[in-house]
Amino acid sequence: MHHKNIKLIVKRQLKKDHPHWRRLTKKEKKVLSKQVTQAVIADYDFKQEIDTPLEELIGTHNQVPHEDIIPLNKMGELIDDFYKNALIDVRKIKRLRPNLTDSKLKFIDSLLDNEIINRLLAYKGFTPSMRTYMPSDFLRAELLKAIKYPEISYRKYCTDEYLGLKRKENREFIGLPLHKKEMIDHSQLSQFRNSLTFTQSANLLVYAICLFYRSGILSDKILHAIDSTELYNDTARPLFTTTIKNKKIRIYADLDCDCGKRRNKRNKSQYFIGYRMHTLTVIDAKTGHSFPLVSLVAPGNHHDSLFLKPLVKLAQAMGIDMKLITADEAYHDKDGSFYKDTGVTLVAPPAAKTKLPENVEPETYQVTLDDRCEIPMRPIGCMQDGHEYKCNAEPGECPRSLSCIQHRLVPFDDGVFQRIVVDNELARQAIQIRKNCERPYNLLKHREGLEQIRVRSQNALICKCAITTMATLLIEIERRCNNLKAENLQRRIFDIAS
Repeated sequence: MHHKNIKLIVKRQLKKDHPHWRRLTKKEKKVLSKQVTQAVIADYDFKQEIDTPLEELIGTHNQVPHEDIIPLNKMGELIDDFYKNALIDVRKIKRLRPNLTDSKLKFIDSLLDNEIINRLLAYKGFTPSMRTYMPSDFLRAELLKAIKYPEISYRKYCTDEYLGLKRKENREFIGLPLHKKEMIDHSQLSQFRNSLTFTQSANLLVYAICLFYRSGILSDKILHAIDSTELYNDTARPLFTTTIKNKKIRIYADLDCDCGKRRNKRNKSQYFIGYRMHTLTVIDAKTGHSFPLVSLVAPGNHHDSLFLKPLVKLAQAMGIDMKLITADEAYHDKDGSFYKDTGVTLVAPPAAKTKLPENVEPETYQVTLDDRCEIPMRPIGCMQDGHEYKCNAEPGECPRSLSCIQHRLVPFDDGVFQRIVVDNELARQAIQIRKNCERPYNLLKHREGLEQIRVRSQNALICKCAITTMATLLIEIERRCNNLKAENLQRRIFDIAS
C-alpha cells in the first residue's frame, strides 16, 4: 500500500502547488512530476503505518454518502408535494411543444420537470435572475447529446449544425428561445459538469430512479448485481515512471487516472489507462432485463473487491433497497463482514483457488462430521462466523451417537460456503443471471456514448456517468412503456397517493 500512498501524496502536492495544472505544457508537467515524485520518495518513511482512509487511497473520497443526498422516499414526497401544492394542476396542462416531433424526446420532455431539476441543482442564494440559462437547460443539453449525438464532440455539438436556429426541435427540448440567436457554448457545458458536486449528481440520479421505479417497469421479483468496466483516457504515456519495491508509480497528465489490468480481450492489450466504473444494476428476475442505477468512478489500478462495500453504502444512502446482490469472483464477502456492515447478502461464483473444507463431498457438497462419519449432516442455518450443521442420524442409526458432538460449524469462505451456500438451484440461477448486467454497459458505452469519455477530469467524468445513467433510465422508460400514451404514463408516475 506504500506505493499507493506515495502516489496520493504526489497528486496532492501537484494539485496544491499547481492549481492550473491543465494549462501547463507537457514538458513542464514532465519536469514537475519527476521533481515532486523524487522529493516525496526521498522523504518517505516506509516503516510508518498507513493511516490514510481507504477512500482516499482508492480515489473515491469525493464519492462518499452525504447527508444532503435525498433518499428515494423523500424524493417521492418532494415530487408529490410539488404537484400537490401547486395552485394549478400542471399535470393537466398540455405543454405547447409543436416542434417536438421525435417521440422519444417528447416522452422524456413530458417526464422531466424543470422546477424540480432547478431545485436539486441550485445552490444557496440562487435566483433565476442571476443567469441567462438555468441548470435545467444545461442538464437537458447534456441529455440531448447523450440521446441523439453521443458520438460527436462537445465542440461540434455546440454549433449551428445542432443547436442553431434551424434546429427548432433541439432548441425547444433544451429550452433555448426560438427567436433569438442564443446558443450554449461547449465551455459552458464544461463549467456546468465541473461545477456539479457529487451530492447534486447523486440527487439527479435519485430523481431519475424515482421516475423509473414509479413507471412500473420492474416486477416484484428483483435482485441486484455489481460489475465494472473500463473507461479509457486519451493519455497514451505517463509523464514519469519509477519503481518502489517492485511496484510501479506512474504519473499521468490526468493526475487521477492510472494504469489498470483487465480481462483478456481479442485484439486488445491486457492493460488500459484511465478509470474503472463500478456499477450497481437492478435485474428483473422474471424478464431478465437489467438497468443501471448508480456507479463509482475510480482509477483503474485498484482491485474490484475494494469497491463492493462503498458502492452498496452509497446506494443505501440513496434509498435503494437491496436484499441480494450477485457479482463475479472479484467481489467476495469472504469473512461475512460485508453482510454485517450492510445487511445485504452477496452470492458470487466460487473462487477457483479456494479448496473445499475437509469432509465435504465435492459433487453434492454434503457435509459430514469427520473422516469416520458416513451420515450427511443437515444444515441448521447461518451463524455469525459460518454455517451450522447438525447430525441427521435417526435414533439408533449411528453407533457413535453417545460420544459424538453431533455438531459442526463450517466457516464462511469465497468458495462454495459463502453466506448462501452454492449448492442449490436458486443460488446457481442468481450467479447465472449476473451476466445480464453486462447489457447496461453496452447501452451506457455504445448507445449513450460513454465509450468516448470526452472529459478531462475525474469530477467531470463522475458527472458525465450520472447524466449518462439518467439518460439510459429515461430511454428505457420510454422504450418499455411505448404502448402507453406519454401523458397517461406521466399521470401514473406522478399520481399522488391520497
